Amino acid sequence: RYVAVDISTAVDIAAEEIAAPGRECAFLQCDLMRLPFASGVFDIVVSEGVLHHTPSTRRALLEVARRVAPGGLLMAYVYARKAPIREFTDDHIRAAVADMTPQQAWTALEPLTRLGVALGELKTQIDVPDVPLLGIKAGRYDIQRLFYWAICKAYYRPEFSFDEMNHINFDWFTPKYCHRQTPQEVVAWCGEAGLVIEHQRAEEAGIT
Repeated sequence: RYVAVDISTAVDIAAEEIAAPGRECAFLQCDLMRLPFASGVFDIVVSEGVLHHTPSTRRALLEVARRVAPGGLLMAYVYARKAPIREFTDDHIRAAVADMTPQQAWTALEPLTRLGVALGELKTQIDVPDVPLLGIKAGRYDIQRLFYWAICKAYYRPEFSFDEMNHINFDWFTPKYCHRQTPQEVVAWCGEAGLVIEHQRAEEAGIT
Protein backbone atom coordinates (compact mmCIF):
# COMPACT_ATOMS: atom_id res chain seq x y z
CA ARG A 1 0.00 0.00 0.00
CA TYR A 2 1.18 3.51 -0.67
CA VAL A 3 0.02 7.11 -0.53
CA ALA A 4 1.23 9.97 -2.74
CA VAL A 5 0.71 13.65 -1.99
CA ASP A 6 1.30 16.91 -3.87
CA ILE A 7 0.11 20.46 -3.33
CA SER A 8 -0.88 20.87 -6.99
CA THR A 9 -3.25 19.15 -9.39
CA ALA A 10 -0.21 17.27 -10.73
CA VAL A 11 -1.29 14.61 -8.27
CA ASP A 12 -4.18 13.81 -10.64
CA ILE A 13 -1.73 13.17 -13.49
CA ALA A 14 0.34 10.98 -11.17
CA ALA A 15 -2.76 8.97 -10.32
CA GLU A 16 -3.40 8.37 -14.01
CA GLU A 17 0.20 7.54 -14.89
CA ILE A 18 1.62 5.52 -12.01
CA ALA A 19 -1.23 4.02 -10.01
CA ALA A 20 -0.48 0.29 -9.93
CA PRO A 21 -3.39 -1.99 -10.86
CA GLY A 22 -4.30 -4.30 -8.05
CA ARG A 23 -2.44 -2.23 -5.44
CA GLU A 24 -4.09 -0.25 -2.67
CA CYS A 25 -3.00 3.34 -3.24
CA ALA A 26 -4.22 6.89 -2.78
CA PHE A 27 -3.26 10.20 -4.41
CA LEU A 28 -4.08 13.27 -2.34
CA GLN A 29 -3.79 16.98 -3.07
CA CYS A 30 -2.69 18.56 0.19
CA ASP A 31 -0.17 20.86 1.84
CA LEU A 32 3.04 19.20 3.02
CA MET A 33 3.04 21.51 6.04
CA ARG A 34 -0.42 20.28 7.06
CA LEU A 35 -0.50 16.62 6.16
CA PRO A 36 -3.78 14.88 7.07
CA PHE A 37 -2.04 11.89 8.67
CA ALA A 38 -1.37 10.85 12.25
CA SER A 39 2.17 10.54 13.56
CA GLY A 40 4.10 7.35 12.88
CA VAL A 41 1.79 5.86 10.26
CA PHE A 42 4.22 5.18 7.38
CA ASP A 43 6.98 2.57 7.24
CA ILE A 44 8.78 4.35 4.38
CA VAL A 45 8.59 7.98 3.31
CA VAL A 46 10.25 9.18 0.08
CA SER A 47 10.68 12.86 -0.75
CA GLU A 48 12.69 13.57 -3.91
CA GLY A 49 13.40 17.26 -4.45
CA VAL A 50 10.30 18.53 -2.63
CA LEU A 51 11.14 19.76 0.88
CA HIS A 52 13.12 22.77 -0.39
CA HIS A 53 10.11 24.00 -2.40
CA THR A 54 8.19 24.85 0.79
CA PRO A 55 8.37 28.01 2.95
CA SER A 56 10.88 26.22 5.22
CA THR A 57 12.93 23.11 4.41
CA ARG A 58 13.47 22.53 8.11
CA ARG A 59 9.78 22.67 8.97
CA ALA A 60 8.92 20.45 6.02
CA LEU A 61 11.45 17.84 7.13
CA LEU A 62 10.08 17.88 10.68
CA GLU A 63 6.50 17.49 9.41
CA VAL A 64 7.40 14.56 7.16
CA ALA A 65 9.64 12.87 9.73
CA ARG A 66 6.81 12.95 12.28
CA ARG A 67 4.81 10.59 10.04
CA VAL A 68 7.53 7.92 9.93
CA ALA A 69 6.89 4.90 12.15
CA PRO A 70 9.50 3.90 14.75
CA GLY A 71 12.14 1.87 12.91
CA GLY A 72 10.92 3.17 9.56
CA LEU A 73 12.85 4.89 6.80
CA LEU A 74 12.84 8.46 5.50
CA MET A 75 14.63 8.96 2.18
CA ALA A 76 14.97 12.54 0.97
CA TYR A 77 16.90 14.77 -1.42
CA VAL A 78 17.29 18.53 -1.02
CA TYR A 79 19.27 21.17 -2.89
CA ALA A 80 22.75 22.03 -1.64
CA ARG A 81 24.00 25.56 -1.07
CA LYS A 82 26.32 26.65 -3.87
CA ALA A 83 29.27 29.02 -4.16
CA PRO A 84 28.57 32.62 -2.99
CA ILE A 85 28.33 34.28 -6.42
CA ARG A 86 26.13 31.45 -7.68
CA GLU A 87 23.88 31.88 -4.63
CA PHE A 88 23.61 35.60 -5.36
CA THR A 89 22.69 35.13 -9.03
CA ASP A 90 20.18 32.41 -8.14
CA ASP A 91 18.31 34.80 -5.84
CA HIS A 92 18.75 37.80 -8.13
CA ILE A 93 17.26 36.07 -11.19
CA ARG A 94 14.50 34.40 -9.17
CA ALA A 95 13.44 37.81 -7.82
CA ALA A 96 13.60 39.33 -11.31
CA VAL A 97 11.19 36.78 -12.83
CA ALA A 98 8.94 36.39 -9.78
CA ASP A 99 6.19 38.73 -11.01
CA MET A 100 6.36 37.67 -14.66
CA THR A 101 3.86 35.44 -16.39
CA PRO A 102 5.23 31.98 -17.25
CA GLN A 103 5.66 33.03 -20.90
CA GLN A 104 7.46 36.23 -19.92
CA ALA A 105 9.79 34.30 -17.61
CA TRP A 106 10.44 31.72 -20.34
CA THR A 107 11.42 34.45 -22.77
CA ALA A 108 13.51 36.32 -20.19
CA LEU A 109 15.53 33.18 -19.48
CA GLU A 110 16.30 32.40 -23.12
CA PRO A 111 19.42 34.65 -23.28
CA LEU A 112 20.77 32.90 -20.18
CA THR A 113 20.29 29.56 -21.91
CA ARG A 114 22.04 30.90 -25.02
CA LEU A 115 24.95 31.91 -22.81
CA GLY A 116 25.15 28.38 -21.43
CA VAL A 117 25.14 26.99 -24.96
CA ALA A 118 27.86 29.43 -26.08
CA LEU A 119 30.07 28.48 -23.13
CA GLY A 120 29.42 24.77 -23.61
CA GLU A 121 30.22 24.85 -27.31
CA LEU A 122 33.66 26.31 -26.54
CA LYS A 123 34.64 22.86 -25.25
CA THR A 124 37.44 24.54 -23.34
CA GLN A 125 39.00 23.39 -20.09
CA ILE A 126 41.09 25.43 -17.68
CA ASP A 127 43.16 24.66 -14.62
CA VAL A 128 41.84 26.51 -11.59
CA PRO A 129 43.55 27.01 -8.21
CA ASP A 130 41.72 26.84 -4.90
CA VAL A 131 39.72 30.05 -4.49
CA PRO A 132 38.12 29.71 -1.03
CA LEU A 133 36.64 33.22 -1.10
CA LEU A 134 34.55 32.20 -4.13
CA GLY A 135 33.87 28.64 -3.00
CA ILE A 136 35.92 27.18 -5.88
CA LYS A 137 38.03 24.07 -5.38
CA ALA A 138 41.20 23.48 -7.34
CA GLY A 139 40.90 21.32 -10.43
CA ARG A 140 40.55 21.16 -14.17
CA TYR A 141 37.18 22.48 -15.25
CA ASP A 142 35.20 22.76 -18.44
CA ILE A 143 34.62 26.50 -18.67
CA GLN A 144 30.84 26.07 -18.88
CA ARG A 145 30.73 23.86 -15.79
CA LEU A 146 32.92 26.28 -13.83
CA PHE A 147 30.55 29.11 -14.77
CA TYR A 148 27.55 26.89 -13.96
CA TRP A 149 28.68 25.93 -10.46
CA ALA A 150 30.46 29.11 -9.38
CA ILE A 151 28.75 31.99 -11.22
CA CYS A 152 25.27 31.27 -12.58
CA LYS A 153 23.09 28.31 -13.54
CA ALA A 154 23.27 28.57 -17.32
CA TYR A 155 22.37 25.00 -18.19
CA TYR A 156 23.98 23.16 -21.11
CA ARG A 157 23.76 19.61 -22.32
CA PRO A 158 24.72 18.94 -25.95
CA GLU A 159 22.15 16.21 -26.55
CA PHE A 160 19.28 18.45 -25.37
CA SER A 161 17.33 20.82 -27.59
CA PHE A 162 17.37 24.54 -26.79
CA ASP A 163 13.84 24.34 -25.37
CA GLU A 164 14.80 21.41 -23.13
CA MET A 165 17.76 23.38 -21.76
CA ASN A 166 15.64 26.49 -21.28
CA HIS A 167 13.10 24.37 -19.45
CA ILE A 168 15.79 23.26 -16.99
CA ASN A 169 16.62 26.91 -16.27
CA PHE A 170 12.91 27.80 -16.10
CA ASP A 171 12.30 24.99 -13.61
CA TRP A 172 15.12 26.28 -11.41
CA PHE A 173 14.37 30.00 -11.37
CA THR A 174 10.57 30.22 -11.37
CA PRO A 175 9.45 28.37 -8.19
CA LYS A 176 8.54 30.76 -5.40
CA TYR A 177 10.47 28.70 -2.86
CA CYS A 178 13.79 27.10 -3.75
CA HIS A 179 15.93 26.87 -0.62
CA ARG A 180 19.47 25.53 -0.62
CA GLN A 181 21.03 24.03 2.48
CA THR A 182 24.36 22.84 3.85
CA PRO A 183 25.10 19.26 4.93
CA GLN A 184 25.53 20.58 8.47
CA GLU A 185 22.03 22.06 8.45
CA VAL A 186 20.55 18.78 7.23
CA VAL A 187 22.36 16.84 9.97
CA ALA A 188 21.08 19.27 12.62
CA TRP A 189 17.50 19.10 11.36
CA CYS A 190 17.58 15.29 11.27
CA GLY A 191 18.75 15.30 14.89
CA GLU A 192 15.94 17.69 15.80
CA ALA A 193 13.47 15.33 14.10
CA GLY A 194 14.77 12.32 16.03
CA LEU A 195 16.19 10.67 12.91
CA VAL A 196 19.33 8.55 12.88
CA ILE A 197 21.27 9.13 9.66
CA GLU A 198 22.24 5.80 8.11
CA HIS A 199 23.56 7.32 4.89
CA GLN A 200 24.25 10.86 3.71
CA ARG A 201 25.75 11.90 0.40
CA ALA A 202 26.54 15.54 -0.27
CA GLU A 203 27.23 16.57 -3.86
CA GLU A 204 27.44 19.95 -5.61
CA ALA A 205 23.81 19.76 -6.71
CA GLY A 206 22.20 18.39 -3.58
CA ILE A 207 22.19 16.31 -0.43
CA THR A 208 20.71 12.82 -0.24
